[in-house]
Amino acid sequence: MRVSTKGRYALRMLVDLAEHKNDGFIALKDIAKRQNISKKYLEQIVSVFNKTSILKTNRGFQGGYKLAVPPEKCTVGEIIRLTEGTLSPLACIDGDEVNCERSGECSTLFVWQGLKDVVTDYLEGITLQDIVDKKHENYANDYVI
Repeated sequence: MRVSTKGRYALRMLVDLAEHKNDGFIALKDIAKRQNISKKYLEQIVSVFNKTSILKTNRGFQGGYKLAVPPEKCTVGEIIRLTEGTLSPLACIDGDEVNCERSGECSTLFVWQGLKDVVTDYLEGITLQDIVDKKHENYANDYVI
């Protein structure tokens, strides 16, 4: 599995919204500036999340976006699946069932299924809130006298 720029930027955008969850609706231009990501690119990413229950949208004056779910309920795995389509390293094990005519004699199938399980478990175990907390923890330890 390779995470594209779309997946990485989507995660950064949603972490930004999680960090500013108490600020109301956030304009894409503000996220774009803070994250150094093109506003046009964020517009493409937002279109993916408009079809989900993750984002709330407000149009017009003081419009923008905010998380529709608490940051501790939104996992990195969910975000990557929405932007990348899958967490699977191979197409043949993408769904619940193995989709390969060689699966009966495939001596490496368990390797790929194990990798998928490890990646899924890891990414499903990290929430937006975990990322925000880790970021604040790292900044708290970064001081100069």
